[in-house]
Amino acid sequence: MGRLLVEEVAVAGCPLSGGTRSGETLGALAAASDVVVDFTRASAVQGHAEALVTAGTAWVLGTSGLSAADEAAVARAATQIPVVYAANFSAGVTLVLALAERMAAALPSAQYDAEILEMHHRQKVDAPSGTAIALGRAVAAGRSVDLADVMQSGRDGHTGARQTGAIGFAALRGGQIVGEHSLLFAGADEQIILTHKAFDRRTFASGAVRAALWVAGRPAGLYGMRDVLGLS
Repeated sequence: MGRLLVEEVAVAGCPLSGGTRSGETLGALAAASDVVVDFTRASAVQGHAEALVTAGTAWVLGTSGLSAADEAAVARAATQIPVVYAANFSAGVTLVLALAERMAAALPSAQYDAEILEMHHRQKVDAPSGTAIALGRAVAAGRSVDLADVMQSGRDGHTGARQTGAIGFAALRGGQIVGEHSLLFAGADEQIILTHKAFDRRTFASGAVRAALWVAGRPAGLYGMRDVLGLS
């Protein structure tokens, strides 16, 4: 992602102020930048939030696997700086998320079971993926429920019958799959499947640079790719 971001910044005709390696602090880079694009590790998010607020620098955050405390730190930072936080910066995924919410609102949970299947490369360390969680949140929003109350993940053994209204998750890992996500609504008489497949990580890099160009100069706030694409 780092290499692709460098290339996409050049394509956009923007100056690149620098980058960091694992373990390096973000303060100096933030102070020298209008926007910091962050695809690092969840363990760094809270420290990055503090550094970016101190520098007053806009933040494009694509790191996945954030805890509730990490997301709270992002939300606090967004009260002082503009933040674009997205599980996936692909324009296609952004549209899929919007469709997922609308479909969930139209398909009653008592009649349509929602299942989310994702597959990624064998090196991915978090599961379900951030995009899968975003799909689950979109379905939950369409059904006016909290995802934490209805999420079922990693079924194993004698689990009993499926709970009505649950949103199920399954994660597959193998090879060098960039990212595949499917949302299945399964009814007694029909099934609807919404699928997105990424073949090149460049789509995430170009989307992140697009978000950086959009967020520069914006007022403080927590934004998403729907805002960047003008869908909100």
